[in-house]
Amino acid sequence: MRDVATIAGSLAGLAGAGGAVSVVVRRRSRPCLTAGHGLLRDTDADPLPAVLKLGLTGMTVPVVPGPHGELFLGPGTPQPGRTLRRLVLAPLFTRAQAGSGRLWRDQRAPFRLVIEFGGPSRDTETLFRAYRMLDQQLRDHASLLSRCRDGVLTPGAVTVTVAGIVDVRELLAAQDDRYAFAEGTFDDLGSWSAPPTLVPTISEPWTRLFGWDGLDPITAEERHQLHAMIRAAHEDGRTVRISGLSQGPRRARAAVWSELGAAGVDVIADTDLAGLARHLRRHPVSSTPMPHLPTRAVRRATPRPNARRTTGRHETV
Repeated sequence: MRDVATIAGSLAGLAGAGGAVSVVVRRRSRPCLTAGHGLLRDTDADPLPAVLKLGLTGMTVPVVPGPHGELFLGPGTPQPGRTLRRLVLAPLFTRAQAGSGRLWRDQRAPFRLVIEFGGPSRDTETLFRAYRMLDQQLRDHASLLSRCRDGVLTPGAVTVTVAGIVDVRELLAAQDDRYAFAEGTFDDLGSWSAPPTLVPTISEPWTRLFGWDGLDPITAEERHQLHAMIRAAHEDGRTVRISGLSQGPRRARAAVWSELGAAGVDVIADTDLAGLARHLRRHPVSSTPMPHLPTRAVRRATPRPNARRTTGRHETV
């Protein structure tokens, strides 16, 4: 998704597809932060405005299935009016339509919306029914979304990723034409069953990968490991989002943010929205060379879950 020219062209091409809207959304001249991603707290009543105001180009939204298959912002018992459609999807797409297919004037990559299914129910049919409701809602805004059709990926103003749902990969892979993607881990690198067109993003919590908490200098070994992992993901045609930093003082978290930026991570996710935005404006993420995102993956005969790919392992379409 770092193919800036392709994405910029796709976003520009959406200008005529948005249709007329009656709501005019004011935009600040402050540039957007491609590497910034907001994680919501349980107390966030209406999260999208703060994310957009700060210029963060992504957010993770926990949802729970409610009555009639509607999706409610969670966790907890579904509350009237607190639906994903009303508080996130509708205002997000209204802003994109008003902006001729962009959320910010300088947007060059899709807004990454991660919808995380949760709640006490782990019933497979209930979760599948909830996904079908989401799929229907996304198709209402198809012209603004990243799309995978017959194995060909076309980026849009917003990329939707589904997480926390049973067998989501199998469910998504069965759709020849879809507007959502699955999350991956570093174990998926080189995987035949999880091509970048299905799993374009590697998402891992920092504390699961590293013991460093930012209070002391990072060791040379962990720094080398961090750079190697991100480079391997990029060579496999994936972007990397790191979340789950230890709950320490902001200066310690900022030290981890700095190391992630220096390693060329694509997205940093945190609950400290204002602190992260301020840090990224002062310390932009390093631009790490990465092959163009493949639009069709070449499958090999034998899966090798941890094998690294080179750019030559993908067809260009």
